[in-house]
Amino acid sequence: MVHYQARLDATFAALSDVTRRGVLEQLGGTDASITDLAQRFHMSLTGMKKHVSILEQAGLVTTEKVGRVRTCKLGLRRLEEEAAWIERHRQLWSARFDALDELVEHLKRKEKADAQSKRR
Repeated sequence: MVHYQARLDATFAALSDVTRRGVLEQLGGTDASITDLAQRFHMSLTGMKKHVSILEQAGLVTTEKVGRVRTCKLGLRRLEEEAAWIERHRQLWSARFDALDELVEHLKRKEKADAQSKRR
């Protein structure tokens, strides 16, 4: 459970940043060097290296250094655990909202019935 939770934490932390999500979208189309990514996102190499490092730690990106160029590509993680976690919580909230809708409808019917009985 702790390992599972740590993985979710690392993934959601990595995905919480707009630049890192953009990097993943970019790498979904084609591999890119850190230099290319830094230029695309208008940031320093050091800043991009930090973003890529966080994505690597979450298993979302892998890098390979050939000579002086570090190339980034999507990692092997498919986010199945994260999608399952989101789906469980979506179902939970959906059930709660359905129950709230039923309660509101019940209260409306009761209010209407009470109003009719007062008129008599």
